[in-house]
Amino acid sequence: MQIEKKDIRALSKDQLREFFVANNDKAFRGNQVYEWLWSKGAHSFDDMTNVAKPTRAMLENNFVINHIKVDTMQRSSDGTVKNAVRLHDGLVVESVLIPTETRTTACVSSQVGCSLDCNFCATARLKRMRNLEPGEIYDQVVAIDKESRLYHNHPLSNIVFMGMGEPLMNYNNVIKAIDMITSTEGLGMSPKRIMVSTSGIPKMIKKMADDDVKFKLAVSLHSAIDEIRARIMPFSQNFPLKDLREALEYWYRKTKSKISYEYVVWKGINDDKASVDALVKFCKYVPCKVNLIEYNPIDDGEFQQASEESIMAYIKALENIGVVVKVRRSRGKDIDAACGQLANKEG
Repeated sequence: MQIEKKDIRALSKDQLREFFVANNDKAFRGNQVYEWLWSKGAHSFDDMTNVAKPTRAMLENNFVINHIKVDTMQRSSDGTVKNAVRLHDGLVVESVLIPTETRTTACVSSQVGCSLDCNFCATARLKRMRNLEPGEIYDQVVAIDKESRLYHNHPLSNIVFMGMGEPLMNYNNVIKAIDMITSTEGLGMSPKRIMVSTSGIPKMIKKMADDDVKFKLAVSLHSAIDEIRARIMPFSQNFPLKDLREALEYWYRKTKSKISYEYVVWKGINDDKASVDALVKFCKYVPCKVNLIEYNPIDDGEFQQASEESIMAYIKALENIGVVVKVRRSRGKDIDAACGQLANKEG
């Protein structure tokens, strides 16, 4: 019976060094291979040109590199690029490159499908099949960095975890991926240029604060009224706003990092004065900014974009209490809509 080979990127540098010592080789060989796997982005052991052929053959006999493959790439007239990313087991996730005049942002996925049930989101219609491994998350960023350099003549500026999946339900792998993205042995990006977006899981927000993470936090809020939020995001009945508020206050006390609220305004759902007033009140608890997002309809159902007047009511009320508000317009409208609300994000 053939033994399934382990993905070599699951090993730490120390574990790689130990593997080579156990196989009568020098420990420094582990450093070489580790560099090829991460900072040099090797897709196969044959890429490792400064490693002897017998050593490469030994690696081939013991391990695999479960690298992603960009299956299809779509480029929009506005510069947005959407990647359909095929994983080693044939499953597919999406990632998006979103350019502005001053930067490029990678929007990456953390799960295949999603275990939450947000009614407005296309990804929620896909059952969660599995979590992405750290290397699979990392590879999405590497691919988009290459596209940024190719199409926009500069390296990737920012990363947002706003693609398929709930990042905090794949916490350990997301943290490991960010560690490699920010490591000098990986991509060397500043954690301050990374934002993790969650639908709001209080205990995991507190855990991030306790773990002293350096990246930024965004929360998909969409309503500051429990009953309306439960209509939009049914799972949130398990995480009432009072618990979310407490977790966000804890986050700010520990990190002193301002929170971003992602907020879509829908016609007939959260476009009334009571919803505006509730958000204004919620924004007073913790220093924050608000991103009002233009909705990308996924069908002709109940979730439809609200009027400009409704958007302006939110902007005026929030600016009156000193909250910075940005309106995120939908990007890449001339290519297939990205999963969930990927195409709406500019970071």
